[in-house]
Amino acid sequence: MLELVPGGLPVTRPWLAQRDSTLDRHAVDNLLKGQQLAPLAQGVYMRPGTKLTWEGVVCCLQNVLKTDLCVGGLTALELAGFAHYLDLSDRKAIHLYGKDRLPPWCNQVLLSVQFIRHPPLSDLGASGVVNDEYDTGEKRLYNGDPLQQKPSAPSLQQDRWPFTRSSPERAFLETLADVPDTVSFEHADQLMQGLTTLTPHRLEKLLRLCRSVKVRRLLYWYAERNHHAWFNKLPEPETLDELGLGSGNRVLAKGGKLVAKYKITVPEELWTPAVNTTDKSSF
Repeated sequence: MLELVPGGLPVTRPWLAQRDSTLDRHAVDNLLKGQQLAPLAQGVYMRPGTKLTWEGVVCCLQNVLKTDLCVGGLTALELAGFAHYLDLSDRKAIHLYGKDRLPPWCNQVLLSVQFIRHPPLSDLGASGVVNDEYDTGEKRLYNGDPLQQKPSAPSLQQDRWPFTRSSPERAFLETLADVPDTVSFEHADQLMQGLTTLTPHRLEKLLRLCRSVKVRRLLYWYAERNHHAWFNKLPEPETLDELGLGSGNRVLAKGGKLVAKYKITVPEELWTPAVNTTDKSSF
């Protein structure tokens, strides 16, 4: 079991059988009786004496169950160091994006964590997804960030598992999709204030793929409002493709004020007068 089952990674009967053909149902039952495997849920197990984390659950979803669920939105922004709100709820929210169903057991095995599944942002595919490694032994993510140095002593190879998440550019677009339903205008604005290092060509690629008119309009409005340098390098929205910013006004804030340039209503306290300019070079 030490060689076969990584510490902190939930596994299933089919996965065990694929790794070792002798581990049929009877053999797994014997391992459970002998306490060499610990049950998490029906058909889901862990190596005894190892700690379960939300990252380990995600690794199981991605590598054992082979779902398309990817860490995104607010959680991916937090992993990249862009968290602005301290989560005071009893359960930490982990935001996952994908078409596949979230197994019910995920929200039963960690009482301090709630996994929330979102549908993927339309037409992005795998663009803007970052491939990290999660070390189930060290409980660390490795993504080349100098703030996340690898330990001097290398971990066992079987304890390193792929861990995919959205880049900051993609994660913010995913977050905008939830404005104002579950993410407030103010929260998104505070996030944007800190997003000074987004890469414009990555963001442009995602914008060209994204078919959500709301997300496109909000992105341009927030970026212009916060005067980020990378905003000057984005193409004019009408040149993205034939969709551009779409047509017709969108009421996103009831009782708010219309931003005529981007055809959205926003809370009055965030509204600013239109600037007389024909391009973005003066921002």
